[in-house]
Amino acid sequence: MQNSDKNRIDGHKLIFHPKTVARWLEGEQIYPVYMEISPSGACNHRCTFCALDYREYRPKFLPTGLLKQRLTELGRLGVKSIMYGGEGEPLLHRDLEEIIIHTAQSGIDVALTTNAVLLSADRARRIIPHTAWIKASINAGTPETYAAVHQTGAGDFDRALENLAAAAELARRDGGGCVVGAQIILLPENAAEIERLARLTRDAGLQYLVVKPYSQHHLSKTCRYSDIDYAPYLDLRERLQKYQDDNFSVIFRTNTMLKMQRERRGYQRCQALPFWSYIDAEGVVWGCSAYLGDERFRYGSILKESFESVWNGRLRMDSLAFVAERLDPEQCRMNCRMDEINLYLWELTHPAAHVNFI
Repeated sequence: MQNSDKNRIDGHKLIFHPKTVARWLEGEQIYPVYMEISPSGACNHRCTFCALDYREYRPKFLPTGLLKQRLTELGRLGVKSIMYGGEGEPLLHRDLEEIIIHTAQSGIDVALTTNAVLLSADRARRIIPHTAWIKASINAGTPETYAAVHQTGAGDFDRALENLAAAAELARRDGGGCVVGAQIILLPENAAEIERLARLTRDAGLQYLVVKPYSQHHLSKTCRYSDIDYAPYLDLRERLQKYQDDNFSVIFRTNTMLKMQRERRGYQRCQALPFWSYIDAEGVVWGCSAYLGDERFRYGSILKESFESVWNGRLRMDSLAFVAERLDPEQCRMNCRMDEINLYLWELTHPAAHVNFI
């Protein structure tokens, strides 16, 4: 199967920011390249695999006016991109379109992850010209399985696909380059339906479907998928090839699935935290999204002070010291979002012999 992962979804993109990495290697203070922001703590679904179920889907929403002030600041500080997703469904925030537009106007690339049920054509029309990509979580190929996995009404399956088809058509008409795609968490319940979902999303005009493994969050209430063995599912990669064409790709995350079987991570310390950050629906800045609620990773609140003050504050310095000196990555969530970046940074800072013989 040819490489369809042109956007390095199964890898990392820090290699495209060598100046920032060089500054970090020299010990300079840097601001995040990428951030995730949760505009809403509430969610309209209760997915059986939800890693953040322990956050309890609280109906908290970031205040629009203050968030826009902080977004202007983040653009000034050099933040390159923000993905709106998080603990809840971002489209439940009534001002999300206004927030996305302001983010783009602040010089920051914007992305949105959503279940797409609330992605009406009117909302899509407003945000697509300002958005780099939209990715929807659709974790089944039939309404019945979708309802069971998402723990919602079966009608949401068709509604999400219809909304995505409309968004994809709007993106093509707009010509601004917004990419509309979908992803599915590969589970025993939906494995037999992934080919059907590939066909449906392709025919709906989406540009890609990502098939990714489940990863157990160490704080999640649910543990029903903690022992999934992905070896029996690897042949899906070849079977999905027939759904690809010039306009549609299936990104089967083989590398991530194979890493689930490794004995060691390949790095002894997490070094990725200076390059990204997370803001939850209550305005708290966290060093790592795998440790939301763990005070050792709490940096401060953008509701109380500027992001610059939070980033340069004592809480963050203490957190980074803890991570550098005491955190054992082997105890972290397997295949965390920064895993590939940590492998890259560890090799940079612990090079093998003969690296000058390029």
